[in-house]
Amino acid sequence: MHEYSIVQALLEQIENTAKENDATKVTKIITKIGVMSGIEIHLLEVAFNTFKERTICDGAEFIINVQPITIECHSCGEISELEKIEYCCQKCQSVDIKVIDGEDMYLMSLEME
Repeated sequence: MHEYSIVQALLEQIENTAKENDATKVTKIITKIGVMSGIEIHLLEVAFNTFKERTICDGAEFIINVQPITIECHSCGEISELEKIEYCCQKCQSVDIKVIDGEDMYLMSLEME
């Protein structure tokens, strides 16, 4: 279950950011997780709630925004979000595409005191 190691890295990043900003408490954490990131959202929430105790994030609200896959077609230039995991352009059906979002996890913002 790699969600535990992801949460540990996330907590380290949050603690470093809080330190840099002279914060003593984090009250809200907003993340963006792509549907193709390989992260199980429920397991990430469980891991976060397990590890946040006795950290600067204890009691913080943890918000996860799920990002669908966004592609750009090299053939027609169309940018679209995929509803199904079918790596082809919805406009021209070309498979000459580039994934531009939906595969990663990002820490979007923190609210700190």
